[in-house]
Amino acid sequence: MKPRDLTVIGGGAGGLVVASVAGQLGLRVTLIEKEERLGGDCLHHGCVPSKALIKSARVAALMRRADAFGLEPVEPRVELARVRDRVQAVVDRIQRHDDPERFRSYGCEVLFGAARFLDAHTVEVGGRTVRSRRFVIATGSAPVVPPVDGLAAAGCLTNRELFSLDTLPPRLLILGGGPIGLEMAQAFARLGSRVTVLERFPHVLPREDPEAADALADCLRGEGIAIHTGASACRVRREGERRVVTCDDGREFEAERILVAAGRRPNVEGLGLDAAGVGVGERGIVVDRRMRTTRRHIYACGDVCGPWPYTHMAEYQAGIVLSNAVFRFPKRADYRVVPRVTFTDPELARVGLSEQQAREQGLSPTVLRFDFADLDRALTEGETAGFARLVSHRGRIVGASILGLHAGELIHELVLAMQTRARLTDISAAIHAYPTLSQIHRRTVNTALAPRLFGPRTRRLVALINRLLP
Repeated sequence: MKPRDLTVIGGGAGGLVVASVAGQLGLRVTLIEKEERLGGDCLHHGCVPSKALIKSARVAALMRRADAFGLEPVEPRVELARVRDRVQAVVDRIQRHDDPERFRSYGCEVLFGAARFLDAHTVEVGGRTVRSRRFVIATGSAPVVPPVDGLAAAGCLTNRELFSLDTLPPRLLILGGGPIGLEMAQAFARLGSRVTVLERFPHVLPREDPEAADALADCLRGEGIAIHTGASACRVRREGERRVVTCDDGREFEAERILVAAGRRPNVEGLGLDAAGVGVGERGIVVDRRMRTTRRHIYACGDVCGPWPYTHMAEYQAGIVLSNAVFRFPKRADYRVVPRVTFTDPELARVGLSEQQAREQGLSPTVLRFDFADLDRALTEGETAGFARLVSHRGRIVGASILGLHAGELIHELVLAMQTRARLTDISAAIHAYPTLSQIHRRTVNTALAPRLFGPRTRRLVALINRLLP
Protein backbone atom coordinates (compact mmCIF):
# COMPACT_ATOMS: atom_id res chain seq x y z
CA MET A 1 0.00 0.00 0.00
CA LYS A 2 1.32 3.43 -0.93
CA PRO A 3 2.53 5.41 2.14
CA ARG A 4 0.49 8.37 3.29
CA ASP A 5 2.03 11.79 2.73
CA LEU A 6 1.32 12.90 6.29
CA THR A 7 -0.04 11.20 9.41
CA VAL A 8 -1.19 13.38 12.28
CA ILE A 9 -1.44 11.77 15.73
CA GLY A 10 -3.78 13.76 17.94
CA GLY A 11 -7.06 15.51 17.16
CA GLY A 12 -6.69 18.60 19.35
CA ALA A 13 -6.07 22.18 18.23
CA GLY A 14 -2.60 21.68 16.77
CA GLY A 15 -3.31 18.40 15.02
CA LEU A 16 -6.56 19.63 13.49
CA VAL A 17 -4.91 22.74 12.03
CA VAL A 18 -2.20 20.65 10.35
CA ALA A 19 -4.60 17.98 9.09
CA SER A 20 -7.18 20.40 7.69
CA VAL A 21 -4.66 22.53 5.78
CA ALA A 22 -2.66 19.58 4.47
CA GLY A 23 -5.81 17.74 3.42
CA GLN A 24 -7.23 20.75 1.57
CA LEU A 25 -3.90 21.12 -0.25
CA GLY A 26 -4.36 17.66 -1.70
CA LEU A 27 -1.96 15.60 0.41
CA ARG A 28 -2.87 12.08 1.47
CA VAL A 29 -3.48 12.70 5.18
CA THR A 30 -4.39 10.32 7.98
CA LEU A 31 -5.64 11.84 11.24
CA ILE A 32 -5.58 9.58 14.31
CA GLU A 33 -7.32 10.45 17.59
CA LYS A 34 -7.21 8.30 20.73
CA GLU A 35 -10.54 9.53 22.14
CA GLU A 36 -13.89 8.92 20.49
CA ARG A 37 -14.25 12.52 19.30
CA LEU A 38 -12.11 15.30 17.89
CA GLY A 39 -11.42 18.58 19.63
CA GLY A 40 -8.92 17.65 22.31
CA ASP A 41 -8.70 18.55 25.98
CA CYS A 42 -9.20 22.27 25.41
CA LEU A 43 -12.64 21.84 23.88
CA HIS A 44 -13.97 19.08 26.10
CA HIS A 45 -12.25 19.51 29.46
CA GLY A 46 -10.38 22.82 29.46
CA CYS A 47 -10.56 26.25 27.82
CA VAL A 48 -14.10 26.11 26.47
CA PRO A 49 -16.05 24.56 29.38
CA SER A 50 -14.10 26.56 31.95
CA LYS A 51 -14.86 29.88 30.25
CA ALA A 52 -18.53 28.96 29.90
CA LEU A 53 -18.64 28.09 33.61
CA ILE A 54 -16.83 31.32 34.50
CA LYS A 55 -19.47 33.33 32.60
CA SER A 56 -22.34 31.71 34.52
CA ALA A 57 -20.52 32.39 37.78
CA ARG A 58 -19.91 36.03 36.79
CA VAL A 59 -23.62 36.53 36.14
CA ALA A 60 -24.37 35.11 39.60
CA ALA A 61 -21.87 37.53 41.14
CA LEU A 62 -23.36 40.50 39.26
CA MET A 63 -26.83 39.56 40.50
CA ARG A 64 -25.60 39.73 44.08
CA ARG A 65 -23.96 43.14 43.61
CA ALA A 66 -26.70 44.72 41.52
CA ASP A 67 -27.02 47.47 44.13
CA ALA A 68 -23.66 48.81 42.91
CA PHE A 69 -25.47 49.67 39.67
CA GLY A 70 -28.57 51.17 41.26
CA LEU A 71 -30.60 47.95 41.00
CA GLU A 72 -32.11 45.56 43.52
CA PRO A 73 -29.66 42.75 44.38
CA VAL A 74 -30.86 39.18 43.99
CA GLU A 75 -29.44 35.99 45.49
CA PRO A 76 -29.37 33.53 42.57
CA ARG A 77 -30.72 30.01 42.98
CA VAL A 78 -27.89 27.90 41.60
CA GLU A 79 -28.56 24.43 40.22
CA LEU A 80 -25.21 23.13 39.04
CA ALA A 81 -26.86 20.61 36.72
CA ARG A 82 -28.46 23.46 34.75
CA VAL A 83 -25.14 25.31 34.61
CA ARG A 84 -23.46 22.09 33.48
CA ASP A 85 -26.04 21.65 30.71
CA ARG A 86 -25.40 25.18 29.49
CA VAL A 87 -21.64 24.53 29.50
CA GLN A 88 -22.14 21.31 27.52
CA ALA A 89 -24.37 23.11 25.01
CA VAL A 90 -21.52 25.54 24.31
CA VAL A 91 -19.09 22.65 23.86
CA ASP A 92 -21.52 20.86 21.54
CA ARG A 93 -21.95 23.98 19.42
CA ILE A 94 -18.21 24.37 18.93
CA GLN A 95 -17.84 20.60 18.40
CA ARG A 96 -19.62 20.99 15.06
CA HIS A 97 -16.45 22.55 13.67
CA ASP A 98 -14.57 19.41 14.66
CA ASP A 99 -16.95 16.89 13.10
CA PRO A 100 -14.92 14.01 11.59
CA GLU A 101 -16.99 14.26 8.40
CA ARG A 102 -15.75 17.79 7.91
CA PHE A 103 -12.17 16.56 7.88
CA ARG A 104 -13.06 13.65 5.61
CA SER A 105 -14.54 16.22 3.21
CA TYR A 106 -11.09 17.80 3.13
CA GLY A 107 -9.70 14.47 1.96
CA CYS A 108 -8.39 13.31 5.35
CA GLU A 109 -8.69 9.73 6.52
CA VAL A 110 -9.89 9.87 10.17
CA LEU A 111 -9.14 6.95 12.49
CA PHE A 112 -10.03 6.57 16.18
CA GLY A 113 -7.79 4.60 18.51
CA ALA A 114 -4.42 4.69 20.24
CA ALA A 115 -1.51 5.07 17.81
CA ARG A 116 1.82 3.35 18.45
CA PHE A 117 4.99 3.60 16.37
CA LEU A 118 6.34 0.30 15.10
CA ASP A 119 9.26 1.99 13.41
CA ALA A 120 10.15 5.45 12.16
CA HIS A 121 7.69 5.25 9.26
CA THR A 122 4.94 3.00 10.58
CA VAL A 123 2.26 3.30 13.25
CA GLU A 124 -0.30 0.78 14.40
CA VAL A 125 -3.83 1.79 15.36
CA GLY A 126 -6.70 -0.57 16.11
CA GLY A 127 -4.90 -3.53 14.58
CA ARG A 128 -4.16 -1.67 11.37
CA THR A 129 -0.76 -0.39 10.25
CA VAL A 130 -0.29 2.99 8.61
CA ARG A 131 2.88 3.86 6.75
CA SER A 132 3.67 7.51 6.16
CA ARG A 133 6.40 9.71 4.73
CA ARG A 134 6.02 12.27 7.51
CA PHE A 135 4.33 12.42 10.92
CA VAL A 136 3.09 15.10 13.27
CA ILE A 137 2.67 14.20 16.96
CA ALA A 138 0.10 16.47 18.63
CA THR A 139 -1.15 14.33 21.52
CA GLY A 140 -1.43 17.15 24.05
CA SER A 141 -1.09 16.86 27.80
CA ALA A 142 -2.90 15.51 30.85
CA PRO A 143 -3.36 16.82 34.39
CA VAL A 144 -0.68 15.94 36.92
CA VAL A 145 -1.92 14.27 40.10
CA PRO A 146 0.85 14.79 42.68
CA PRO A 147 2.02 11.78 44.72
CA VAL A 148 0.38 12.95 47.93
CA ASP A 149 -0.06 10.14 50.44
CA GLY A 150 -3.72 9.01 50.44
CA LEU A 151 -4.89 11.35 47.69
CA ALA A 152 -5.77 8.62 45.19
CA ALA A 153 -7.59 6.56 47.80
CA ALA A 154 -9.57 9.57 49.05
CA GLY A 155 -10.55 10.52 45.51
CA CYS A 156 -10.00 13.79 43.69
CA LEU A 157 -11.18 15.74 40.68
CA THR A 158 -9.12 17.04 37.77
CA ASN A 159 -10.24 19.20 34.88
CA ARG A 160 -11.41 16.01 33.14
CA GLU A 161 -14.08 15.30 35.76
CA LEU A 162 -14.88 18.78 37.06
CA PHE A 163 -17.33 19.83 34.36
CA SER A 164 -19.42 16.68 34.76
CA LEU A 165 -20.47 17.50 38.34
CA ASP A 166 -24.22 17.88 38.73
CA THR A 167 -24.26 19.01 42.36
CA LEU A 168 -22.34 21.87 43.89
CA PRO A 169 -19.82 20.75 46.53
CA PRO A 170 -20.48 22.59 49.82
CA ARG A 171 -16.73 22.89 50.29
CA LEU A 172 -14.10 22.64 47.57
CA LEU A 173 -10.38 22.43 48.27
CA ILE A 174 -8.06 23.18 45.36
CA LEU A 175 -4.45 21.99 45.26
CA GLY A 176 -2.62 24.56 43.15
CA GLY A 177 -2.81 28.33 42.85
CA GLY A 178 -2.02 28.56 39.16
CA PRO A 179 -4.39 29.78 36.42
CA ILE A 180 -6.70 26.75 36.46
CA GLY A 181 -6.84 26.64 40.25
CA LEU A 182 -7.71 30.33 40.63
CA GLU A 183 -10.21 30.40 37.77
CA MET A 184 -12.13 27.46 39.19
CA ALA A 185 -11.79 28.75 42.75
CA GLN A 186 -13.58 31.95 41.86
CA ALA A 187 -16.17 30.27 39.65
CA PHE A 188 -17.22 27.73 42.28
CA ALA A 189 -17.13 30.31 45.05
CA ARG A 190 -19.47 32.56 43.07
CA LEU A 191 -21.79 29.63 42.43
CA GLY A 192 -21.96 28.94 46.16
CA SER A 193 -19.14 26.64 47.29
CA ARG A 194 -16.83 27.52 50.16
CA VAL A 195 -13.44 27.37 48.47
CA THR A 196 -9.93 26.95 49.85
CA VAL A 197 -6.80 27.16 47.69
CA LEU A 198 -3.47 25.67 48.75
CA GLU A 199 -0.38 26.91 46.87
CA ARG A 200 3.06 25.60 47.80
CA PHE A 201 4.93 28.66 46.52
CA PRO A 202 5.05 32.03 48.35
CA HIS A 203 2.72 33.61 45.76
CA VAL A 204 -0.21 32.37 43.69
CA LEU A 205 0.54 32.45 39.97
CA PRO A 206 4.28 32.14 40.66
CA ARG A 207 5.19 32.75 37.00
CA GLU A 208 3.44 36.12 36.92
CA ASP A 209 4.42 39.59 38.09
CA PRO A 210 4.33 39.34 41.93
CA GLU A 211 2.54 42.69 42.35
CA ALA A 212 -0.21 41.63 39.95
CA ALA A 213 -0.48 38.13 41.41
CA ASP A 214 -0.75 39.46 44.96
CA ALA A 215 -3.33 42.06 43.93
CA LEU A 216 -5.42 39.36 42.28
CA ALA A 217 -5.15 37.20 45.41
CA ASP A 218 -6.46 40.11 47.45
CA CYS A 219 -9.45 40.44 45.09
CA LEU A 220 -10.24 36.74 45.47
CA ARG A 221 -9.90 36.86 49.23
CA GLY A 222 -12.31 39.78 49.16
CA GLU A 223 -14.88 37.42 47.64
CA GLY A 224 -14.46 34.99 50.52
CA ILE A 225 -11.98 32.56 48.97
CA ALA A 226 -9.42 31.25 51.46
CA ILE A 227 -5.94 31.30 49.87
CA HIS A 228 -2.98 29.78 51.71
CA THR A 229 0.48 30.16 50.17
CA GLY A 230 3.53 28.22 51.30
CA ALA A 231 1.12 25.33 51.93
CA SER A 232 2.21 21.97 50.55
CA ALA A 233 -0.16 19.02 50.97
CA CYS A 234 1.54 15.88 52.26
CA ARG A 235 -1.36 13.61 53.34
CA VAL A 236 -5.04 13.12 52.60
CA ARG A 237 -7.53 10.99 54.49
CA ARG A 238 -11.22 10.41 53.95
CA GLU A 239 -13.78 10.53 56.74
CA GLY A 240 -17.16 9.69 55.22
CA GLU A 241 -17.93 12.40 52.69
CA ARG A 242 -15.17 14.64 54.05
CA ARG A 243 -11.59 14.77 52.80
CA VAL A 244 -9.00 16.07 55.23
CA VAL A 245 -5.75 17.46 53.79
CA THR A 246 -2.71 17.77 56.03
CA CYS A 247 0.09 20.11 55.01
CA ASP A 248 3.77 19.66 55.75
CA ASP A 249 3.58 22.38 58.43
CA GLY A 250 0.80 20.51 60.27
CA ARG A 251 -2.15 22.62 59.13
CA GLU A 252 -5.30 20.70 58.20
CA PHE A 253 -8.09 21.64 55.79
CA GLU A 254 -11.42 19.91 55.19
CA ALA A 255 -13.67 19.75 52.14
CA GLU A 256 -16.19 17.47 50.48
CA ARG A 257 -14.31 17.51 47.17
CA ILE A 258 -10.69 18.09 46.17
CA LEU A 259 -9.71 19.58 42.81
CA VAL A 260 -6.14 18.97 41.69
CA ALA A 261 -4.77 21.83 39.58
CA ALA A 262 -1.07 21.15 39.93
CA GLY A 263 0.13 21.38 36.36
CA ARG A 264 0.20 19.28 33.18
CA ARG A 265 2.34 16.48 31.77
CA PRO A 266 2.87 15.69 28.07
CA ASN A 267 1.04 12.67 26.66
CA VAL A 268 3.93 10.50 25.45
CA GLU A 269 3.11 7.17 27.08
CA GLY A 270 2.23 4.30 24.78
CA LEU A 271 3.31 6.06 21.59
CA GLY A 272 6.30 3.78 21.00
CA LEU A 273 8.62 6.73 20.57
CA ASP A 274 11.68 4.55 21.23
CA ALA A 275 10.81 2.42 18.21
CA ALA A 276 10.63 5.57 16.10
CA GLY A 277 13.86 7.01 17.50
CA VAL A 278 12.10 10.12 18.85
CA GLY A 279 13.79 11.72 21.86
CA VAL A 280 11.89 12.77 24.97
CA GLY A 281 13.04 15.29 27.60
CA GLU A 282 11.65 16.88 30.75
CA ARG A 283 9.14 19.02 28.83
CA GLY A 284 8.07 16.20 26.53
CA ILE A 285 9.14 15.44 22.98
CA VAL A 286 12.37 17.21 22.07
CA VAL A 287 12.00 19.51 19.05
CA ASP A 288 14.10 22.12 17.33
CA ARG A 289 12.80 25.56 16.34
CA ARG A 290 11.38 24.09 13.13
CA MET A 291 9.31 21.71 15.31
CA ARG A 292 11.29 18.69 14.10
CA THR A 293 11.97 15.86 16.52
CA THR A 294 15.19 13.89 16.64
CA ARG A 295 13.85 12.13 13.53
CA ARG A 296 13.54 14.98 11.05
CA HIS A 297 10.54 13.59 9.18
CA ILE A 298 8.61 13.45 12.47
CA TYR A 299 7.31 16.75 13.85
CA ALA A 300 5.57 17.67 17.09
CA CYS A 301 3.48 20.62 18.23
CA GLY A 302 1.43 21.72 21.22
CA ASP A 303 1.52 20.57 24.82
CA VAL A 304 3.35 17.36 23.97
CA CYS A 305 6.53 19.33 23.27
CA GLY A 306 5.98 22.64 25.09
CA PRO A 307 7.29 25.05 26.05
CA TRP A 308 3.86 26.32 27.20
CA PRO A 309 0.53 24.48 27.41
CA TYR A 310 -1.65 27.00 25.59
CA THR A 311 -4.06 26.30 22.76
CA HIS A 312 -2.85 29.41 20.93
CA MET A 313 0.69 28.06 21.22
CA ALA A 314 -0.38 24.75 19.64
CA GLU A 315 -2.03 26.62 16.76
CA TYR A 316 1.05 28.80 16.26
CA GLN A 317 3.35 25.79 16.26
CA ALA A 318 1.03 24.02 13.81
CA GLY A 319 1.71 26.86 11.39
CA ILE A 320 5.45 26.31 11.81
CA VAL A 321 4.95 22.59 11.10
CA LEU A 322 2.94 23.33 7.96
CA SER A 323 5.61 25.66 6.65
CA ASN A 324 8.34 23.08 7.13
CA ALA A 325 6.58 19.76 6.55
CA VAL A 326 4.07 20.71 3.85
CA PHE A 327 5.38 23.79 2.03
CA ARG A 328 9.02 22.80 2.67
CA PHE A 329 9.78 26.43 3.47
CA PRO A 330 12.19 26.71 6.43
CA LYS A 331 10.53 28.58 9.27
CA ARG A 332 11.52 28.76 12.93
CA ALA A 333 9.37 29.30 16.00
CA ASP A 334 9.78 32.66 17.73
CA TYR A 335 8.64 32.76 21.35
CA ARG A 336 9.60 36.35 22.16
CA VAL A 337 6.01 37.59 22.18
CA VAL A 338 3.62 35.00 23.61
CA PRO A 339 0.60 36.29 25.55
CA ARG A 340 -1.12 34.36 28.32
CA VAL A 341 -4.26 35.06 30.32
CA THR A 342 -5.68 33.95 33.65
CA PHE A 343 -9.45 34.30 33.20
CA THR A 344 -10.36 35.32 36.70
CA ASP A 345 -12.34 38.48 37.44
CA PRO A 346 -10.39 40.73 37.12
CA GLU A 347 -8.41 38.99 34.41
CA LEU A 348 -4.62 38.87 34.50
CA ALA A 349 -2.84 39.04 31.14
CA ARG A 350 0.88 38.93 30.53
CA VAL A 351 3.32 39.12 27.63
CA GLY A 352 7.09 39.35 27.41
CA LEU A 353 9.56 40.04 30.19
CA SER A 354 9.01 41.01 33.80
CA GLU A 355 11.14 43.78 35.27
CA GLN A 356 13.39 41.21 36.93
CA GLN A 357 13.76 39.17 33.75
CA ALA A 358 14.65 42.30 31.81
CA ARG A 359 17.40 43.13 34.31
CA GLU A 360 18.69 39.55 34.16
CA GLN A 361 19.04 39.97 30.40
CA GLY A 362 21.18 43.07 30.88
CA LEU A 363 18.50 45.62 30.00
CA SER A 364 17.81 48.84 31.87
CA PRO A 365 14.03 48.71 32.15
CA THR A 366 11.67 51.56 32.89
CA VAL A 367 8.42 50.48 34.54
CA LEU A 368 5.22 52.40 33.75
CA ARG A 369 1.97 51.94 35.65
CA PHE A 370 -1.62 53.18 35.48
CA ASP A 371 -4.61 52.17 37.60
CA PHE A 372 -8.02 51.21 36.22
CA ALA A 373 -9.51 53.29 39.06
CA ASP A 374 -8.31 56.39 37.16
CA LEU A 375 -9.80 55.27 33.83
CA ASP A 376 -13.19 56.76 32.95
CA ARG A 377 -14.60 53.64 31.25
CA ALA A 378 -13.66 51.46 34.19
CA LEU A 379 -15.53 53.86 36.46
CA THR A 380 -18.66 53.69 34.29
CA GLU A 381 -18.45 49.91 34.34
CA GLY A 382 -18.03 49.82 38.11
CA GLU A 383 -14.96 47.63 37.58
CA THR A 384 -11.99 49.58 38.87
CA ALA A 385 -9.77 46.83 40.27
CA GLY A 386 -6.32 46.41 38.79
CA PHE A 387 -3.72 48.23 36.73
CA ALA A 388 -1.55 48.12 33.63
CA ARG A 389 2.18 47.70 34.10
CA LEU A 390 4.56 48.12 31.17
CA VAL A 391 8.24 47.24 31.14
CA SER A 392 10.09 49.32 28.55
CA HIS A 393 13.67 49.62 27.37
CA ARG A 394 14.93 52.50 25.24
CA GLY A 395 11.43 53.58 24.33
CA ARG A 396 10.05 50.17 23.37
CA ILE A 397 7.91 47.69 25.30
CA VAL A 398 9.66 44.47 26.31
CA GLY A 399 6.96 43.16 28.64
CA ALA A 400 3.58 43.94 30.14
CA SER A 401 1.08 42.78 32.75
CA ILE A 402 -2.54 43.89 32.85
CA LEU A 403 -4.77 43.11 35.80
CA GLY A 404 -8.29 44.33 35.11
CA LEU A 405 -11.56 44.03 33.25
CA HIS A 406 -11.07 42.35 29.84
CA ALA A 407 -7.29 42.25 30.29
CA GLY A 408 -7.20 39.25 27.95
CA GLU A 409 -8.56 41.40 25.14
CA LEU A 410 -6.50 44.48 26.00
CA ILE A 411 -3.15 42.68 25.97
CA HIS A 412 -3.17 42.28 22.19
CA GLU A 413 -2.46 45.92 21.40
CA LEU A 414 0.75 45.46 23.37
CA VAL A 415 1.43 42.12 21.65
CA LEU A 416 1.24 43.87 18.29
CA ALA A 417 3.38 46.75 19.54
CA MET A 418 6.07 44.33 20.67
CA GLN A 419 5.83 42.22 17.51
CA THR A 420 6.30 45.27 15.27
CA ARG A 421 8.79 46.97 17.63
CA ALA A 422 6.58 50.05 17.91
CA ARG A 423 7.82 52.83 20.13
CA LEU A 424 6.01 54.21 23.17
CA THR A 425 5.45 57.40 21.20
CA ASP A 426 3.59 55.38 18.53
CA ILE A 427 1.11 54.14 21.12
CA SER A 428 0.68 57.64 22.51
CA ALA A 429 0.10 59.08 19.02
CA ALA A 430 -2.55 56.47 18.13
CA ILE A 431 -6.10 57.76 18.59
CA HIS A 432 -7.93 55.66 21.19
CA ALA A 433 -11.71 56.00 21.23
CA TYR A 434 -13.25 57.53 24.35
CA PRO A 435 -14.46 56.13 26.66
CA THR A 436 -12.87 52.70 26.21
CA LEU A 437 -10.76 50.43 28.36
CA SER A 438 -8.06 50.44 25.69
CA GLN A 439 -7.27 54.03 26.64
CA ILE A 440 -5.29 52.55 29.49
CA HIS A 441 -2.44 51.88 27.06
CA ARG A 442 -2.15 55.53 26.07
CA ARG A 443 -2.56 56.69 29.64
CA THR A 444 0.14 54.29 30.85
CA VAL A 445 2.60 55.32 28.14
CA ASN A 446 1.94 58.99 28.83
CA THR A 447 3.15 58.59 32.40
CA ALA A 448 6.62 58.35 30.84
CA LEU A 449 6.17 61.01 28.19
CA ALA A 450 4.50 63.69 30.31
CA PRO A 451 7.59 64.51 32.46
CA ARG A 452 9.60 65.09 29.29
CA LEU A 453 6.85 67.19 27.71
CA PHE A 454 6.46 69.46 30.73
CA GLY A 455 10.10 69.42 31.83
CA PRO A 456 12.41 72.48 32.06
CA ARG A 457 13.99 71.99 28.63
CA THR A 458 10.63 71.90 26.85
CA ARG A 459 9.38 74.89 28.85
CA ARG A 460 12.47 76.91 27.86
CA LEU A 461 12.05 75.88 24.21
CA VAL A 462 8.38 76.95 24.20
CA ALA A 463 9.28 80.28 25.81
CA LEU A 464 11.97 80.91 23.19
CA ILE A 465 9.68 80.04 20.30
CA ASN A 466 6.99 82.36 21.57
CA ARG A 467 9.44 85.24 22.00
CA LEU A 468 10.95 84.88 18.53
CA LEU A 469 7.87 84.13 16.47
CA PRO A 470 4.95 86.54 16.02
